[in-house]
Amino acid sequence: MVAVRAATAADADAVTAVFLAARASAMPWLPRVHSDAETRGWVEHVVLGALRTWVAVEDDAVLGFATLGPGTLEHLYLHPDRLRQGIGSQLFRQAQAECPDGFALHVFARNTPARAFYERHGCRVVATGDGSGNEEREPDVTYACGPAPAC
Repeated sequence: MVAVRAATAADADAVTAVFLAARASAMPWLPRVHSDAETRGWVEHVVLGALRTWVAVEDDAVLGFATLGPGTLEHLYLHPDRLRQGIGSQLFRQAQAECPDGFALHVFARNTPARAFYERHGCRVVATGDGSGNEEREPDVTYACGPAPAC
């Protein structure tokens, strides 16, 4: 059974592994702008240290995670082997419960599976970008989920 719980510092390696595997699998076209070690440091100090993060776990294995910043769903990633099993929806519902007034999120424009996921969950496109606002320099789409981004 998959459970969602608050992430802890002890989850840093597992969250990093999910992040790297998910991006490599779902977005092979995305440039890698940080090493694995830099990514691990970012997960430890930002994702788990400064933002609100939840992990989906089964038998103590981290299957995915969701991270909220002020008014924004910063990240929602699943291990590639665990897609289309309802785990992303569980994490998305956790974000909605934490931000009942809504939130914004950004998705790379070419990430059509993620875009379809958010649209199925009622999110609506509110802006598009040319990539100048992200370090990958990849065109993106901003969604609003819920009444207003006010978490």
